[in-house]
Amino acid sequence: MIRRFYKDVSLGQQPGGFQVLLDGRGVKTVAGAAQVVPTRALAEALAAEWRDQGEKIDPASLPLRDMADYAIDIVVAERAGVVRGLLAYAETDTLCYRADPDEPLHARQQEVWEPLLARFEAALGIQLVRVSGIVHRPQPAESLAKLEARLCALDPFALAGVEAMTKLATSLVTALAALDAVHEQEPLALWRAACLEEEWQAELWGRDAEAEQRRARREADFLRACAFARLARS
Repeated sequence: MIRRFYKDVSLGQQPGGFQVLLDGRGVKTVAGAAQVVPTRALAEALAAEWRDQGEKIDPASLPLRDMADYAIDIVVAERAGVVRGLLAYAETDTLCYRADPDEPLHARQQEVWEPLLARFEAALGIQLVRVSGIVHRPQPAESLAKLEARLCALDPFALAGVEAMTKLATSLVTALAALDAVHEQEPLALWRAACLEEEWQAELWGRDAEAEQRRARREADFLRACAFARLARS
């Protein structure tokens, strides 16, 4: 930790968006670029992190700053690579891979996942293959092309948030559905649906305190990444 070196936190409007100012000086990314974000709402959230610091700055308490740095320093330069990586998750999306039909877990997956997946498909006009077991089956090229177009339409900040959510949920469907959620509680419900298999195992074999803590941290990270992406589009 380093000692807090500023008193005043404010916002400045810049070409392309808004920047947090510490005693009038603009915050920069790790790579030295101006940390300009596309919306005032996201800039206000970043400013709140800086205002909440005590006498010493705790880097771990600045997660939105880190995500903004990643969007500017990495995603802007490597957008095509980020999109390719996300499409790989679409090929093995958690919501598409089910237990064998004669297993009790399959019925739970059908009950929870199928409505989510069907709504997602209808919204994007695509069809995704459901797979029982672990043998990979490719997704339709037309569906992947539409998913690619959807990802390419996102700005680097929303794309950074979607990437973080996708990795946490191992589901691109979950991440994009959370990004477009209408109701405030929908992202949490989507996250918990993606964790269905973990919850199933916990119900069968009992809950492990460390595993529950890890899942709680991942849940918080997912919701934070979702908030970051949605604020970037406000």
